[in-house]
Amino acid sequence: METWLKLARAIDQLNLAIGRLVYWLVLLMVGLGAYNAIVRYLDRYTGLGLSSNFYLELQWYLFSLIFLLGAAYALQRDAHVRVDVFFGRLSPRGRAWINLLGTVLFLLPFCGLMLWVSWGWVVNSWVVREVSPDPDGLPRYPLKAMLPVAFVLLALQGCSFLIHQIARLRQCEAETHEDGLGKV
Repeated sequence: METWLKLARAIDQLNLAIGRLVYWLVLLMVGLGAYNAIVRYLDRYTGLGLSSNFYLELQWYLFSLIFLLGAAYALQRDAHVRVDVFFGRLSPRGRAWINLLGTVLFLLPFCGLMLWVSWGWVVNSWVVREVSPDPDGLPRYPLKAMLPVAFVLLALQGCSFLIHQIARLRQCEAETHEDGLGKV
C-alpha cells in the first residue's frame, strides 16, 4: 500500500504545483479584466484605441485555463462541489466508501468519456490551426489542447483520491479489529 500512497503523493504534488500556477493566472486575469474595463471607457472619451479583441479573448482564455487546470487542484483540496445531504453525518468509513464509489462510478468514467469525445475535436483544431474569427483574435488550438490535459490531470487526481480512500478504509478496518483497546 505504501507504494500506491507514494504514487498518490506524487500526483498530489503535481496538481499542487499546477494549482499554484493557477493562482497566478487568476491574478493575471483580474488585472487584464481591470485593464479591459478601464481602456474601454478611455476609448469612449479619448478615441485612443487601447482596447482590442486580443485582450478580451486573452481574458477568456485565462478564465478557461483557470477552470480547466483548477479542477484537479480543487479535487485534491476537497474544495469541489459536493451535494451534502447525508455525507456530513456519516462516519469516516462511510465517507470513504461514498468517495470511493463516486470516484469509480462517476469521476473516472466521466474523465474517460470527455477524453474520448474531445480528442477528435482537439486534433482537428490543431490540423487546421484554428484561429478566432474575430479581428485581432487569438489561435484557439493551443487552448483546446488543454481539454485533454485537464481531464488527464483530473483522472490522475481521481486515482490519487481513490488510493487515499482505500488507505482510509484499511485504516478504519485496522482500528476496528484492534484487540483490547479497540478504537472505533
